[in-house]
Amino acid sequence: MPAAITMKSGRLSVPDQPILPFIEGDGTGPDIWRASVRVMDAAVEKAYKGARKITWHEVLAGEKAFNKTGSWLPDQTLADFKQYLVGIKGPLTTPVGGGIRSLNVALRQLLDLYVCLRPVRWFKGVPSPVKRPQDCDMVIFRENTEDIYAGIEYAAGTPESAKVLAFWEKEFPKEFAKVRFGTQKAAAQWQAMLESIGMTKRDAAQAPLAATGTPYGYVGVGLKPVSYLGTERLVHSAIAYALKENRRSVSLVHKGNIMKFTEGAFKDWGYQIATRFFRDRVVTERESWILGNKEGNSDLSAEANARMIDPGFDMMTPDQKSKIVKEVEATLAAIWATHGQGKWKSKLMIKDSIADITLQQVLTRPKDFDVIACMNLNGDYLSDALAAQIGGIGIAPGANINYVTGHAIFEATHGTAPKYANLDQVNPGSVVLSGEMMLRYMGWGEAADLIIKGMDGAISAKTVTYDFERLMKAEGDTQVKKVKCSEFGDAVIKHMG
Repeated sequence: MPAAITMKSGRLSVPDQPILPFIEGDGTGPDIWRASVRVMDAAVEKAYKGARKITWHEVLAGEKAFNKTGSWLPDQTLADFKQYLVGIKGPLTTPVGGGIRSLNVALRQLLDLYVCLRPVRWFKGVPSPVKRPQDCDMVIFRENTEDIYAGIEYAAGTPESAKVLAFWEKEFPKEFAKVRFGTQKAAAQWQAMLESIGMTKRDAAQAPLAATGTPYGYVGVGLKPVSYLGTERLVHSAIAYALKENRRSVSLVHKGNIMKFTEGAFKDWGYQIATRFFRDRVVTERESWILGNKEGNSDLSAEANARMIDPGFDMMTPDQKSKIVKEVEATLAAIWATHGQGKWKSKLMIKDSIADITLQQVLTRPKDFDVIACMNLNGDYLSDALAAQIGGIGIAPGANINYVTGHAIFEATHGTAPKYANLDQVNPGSVVLSGEMMLRYMGWGEAADLIIKGMDGAISAKTVTYDFERLMKAEGDTQVKKVKCSEFGDAVIKHMG
């Protein structure tokens, strides 16, 4: 009998006939959904021979919802996702105006889906712009509710931005001085400098410097909240996943060298969370250096060890040197018995990487990365950049999850592509693989494995939609066969075996 998935004692309880809400999506969404739902149903049938079956329950969001109810995101849709815990959605149009910045962001925040989970893996035969796409096998845990995606920002020239600037000027004058054109006076001085070297005075419509009606400049302002608890639940989820899946490492990606008290705090808190909750099962990269140095020379002094882990040691002040030596001594005292003599090599490695170099090294050294935990904006950049390495965002799955309540929405990560709507052409891979993630999250791994097998088989047989067909032909492959969206679904089912 159909029933809702529930959460009991911190674990999902999935009935044999779970009710799963779905949003088919806008634009190409209906085409993609028709192909994808057949793949998911076929995988469940083949895996469980009728003992398990999904009861699909349509809920509305986006254009279809607006046309039927007058609301882009009806209250009933949120209520159904809350009741049934697990669901899936296609791509949605974000309305212009109307107060909703993004339907996707709204769903994540209203349901507190704090993890954006983006696995990235390559299927053999998929065209890629990199030489070794098979080396790209990563899982991104992107924080979903904080950072600049919290949406706390005020438009330039508004009373709200003027209030924020006035507060900064009064309470934090040193910091306000860094807002280069925070006042009309500063903007006027820049204009005068331009005129002094013969540059034409700009039209007010092009640079509305005096349009605010306040002493403050035409400056948009925003707030970037980053909390310990927000970091804790994201990083804890990433490490727990990595341990469960026998992954090698978790990399904390940040821009803490510049934003020391937001992104830098994310990094520092991440290490604290790792060693606080998972001490016996993890080792930090820096700890591995200390342990490795000691293993290489059992007579190594703490000061010599400190000099090896910090090449600039001899240029430090006495206090700085003392701090590093104490770090070495504390590390060896705390974990030598449990992690020394090479035992650390079997532990999960916790390390960090600055965001800009990460975007380079996922191209040049992809094997260095496994599970990545990062804040919202960095995760947005990384997930799309990595998707390009394995065939594009059209085949990249995603999920938004609250591991505490069990709520999860699996989703297409691409846009609606309205010009291809109702043409049965687009690649359904993103929703198909999001469905695979959903089944695995539910504990239905046998069905999830069949979807991976079917995708592997269909692509290896060079039976692909127009996006892959175009790229394969450009690489000189004359054996590729272009199929429709629905026909690709058929091919995936066929190759399940």
